[in-house]
Amino acid sequence: MIATLIDQLHSQLGLNGLPYAIPIHPNLVHLTLGLFIVAIGFDLVGVFFVLEKPLFKFMAIPAARSNFFDVGWYNMVAAAIITFFTVAAGFYEILLATPDENVKSAWGFQAMETMIWHGVGGVLLLALIVGMTVWRGFQRYLWRKDLGQQVQWSYLLAGLAIFAIMFVHGTLGAQLASEFGVHITADRLLRLSHDADLNQLLK
Repeated sequence: MIATLIDQLHSQLGLNGLPYAIPIHPNLVHLTLGLFIVAIGFDLVGVFFVLEKPLFKFMAIPAARSNFFDVGWYNMVAAAIITFFTVAAGFYEILLATPDENVKSAWGFQAMETMIWHGVGGVLLLALIVGMTVWRGFQRYLWRKDLGQQVQWSYLLAGLAIFAIMFVHGTLGAQLASEFGVHITADRLLRLSHDADLNQLLK
């Protein structure tokens, strides 16, 4: 039933295998990554503010420690919100994927294995980012609201560990695009050109 419905949708897809010109998921991924990295990065700057304060003073940069923690908090909230859309777009686009089945990735995975691990990783990262946001909120408003250092070391270490998971997960996503040609217009054109005139496909 689901396969039949997807087949019906295929007639409305563009050359990249999607009903729109530019894939949404890869763009939202970079937004998720950027917001999360900035959140942890500014919290780290806030933690080490005592050491950095003379440098800010020398460079005549007006900076307050609480401002860095504010940036960390709001970026983490934004990361949690946008990641729901990132994962949703990813699952939608993976349903429409037609990867090259005769290829193995640099890690030795076939297309289906790569898509499954990338999908599982996306859900895991969503749960971790939401969990980190809740944890960060408790620190900001309850546990450490009267302390100069608003975040715990364990929170920062957890954030750095999530960076490593993001690296693995991002590599799987990059392999789907670069090695399996998922939603890459040029790759799909090359595969389709064996059975049809390339000039006709581009019209």
